[in-house]
Amino acid sequence: MNAQYKMGFAYARGKGVPKDDASAYMWCNIAAAQGNSGAEIDRDNIAKEMTKEQIAEAQKLSREWLVKHSK
Repeated sequence: MNAQYKMGFAYARGKGVPKDDASAYMWCNIAAAQGNSGAEIDRDNIAKEMTKEQIAEAQKLSREWLVKHSK
């Protein structure tokens, strides 16, 4: 879960990757789903800068990733 949170942090700030709020939200959401409370806080802060449509897409990507990697 820590790696996913770090990915979210990187995308949120554009550290080593292009700044991308949807990807930041997705990775933080995945980490939050695995119990990382810091990721949950960051995810909610990132969402403040996103449209409802962007959030919905990031949530969809999160679900798809979790389903694919839960096996």
